[in-house]
Amino acid sequence: MKVTRLFTGSDNETHFEVIDYELFDNGKIGRLSNKIMVKEMMFRETGGDYNYDFHPAPQKQFIVLLDGEIEIENGIGEKRNFEAGDILLVEDVNGRGHKTKSVDGKLRRSIFITLDE
Repeated sequence: MKVTRLFTGSDNETHFEVIDYELFDNGKIGRLSNKIMVKEMMFRETGGDYNYDFHPAPQKQFIVLLDGEIEIENGIGEKRNFEAGDILLVEDVNGRGHKTKSVDGKLRRSIFITLDE
């Protein structure tokens, strides 16, 4: 399962990295990853005019995009778009952080799953 990770590099800026969580055959129920210990889960909605300047993540968390489309800009100016079905692992809790803005002007719904440190 491909996940885009946002992390703070040694330059104190946010960077992107694509990681692949291995899935294992689990018979009739399909393929599963190893368990990941999590702390809590939240649902979130943001409006189509969402535009949040540089900010670090409040905690390490997965973000699962349910609909809408966003653009994330990292600390070195690289921009990537994410849409429904994409999964982010946001770990840039230090440094300047990243920018996030709505791309399609529509309501965006997502799930935040905070990690158990």
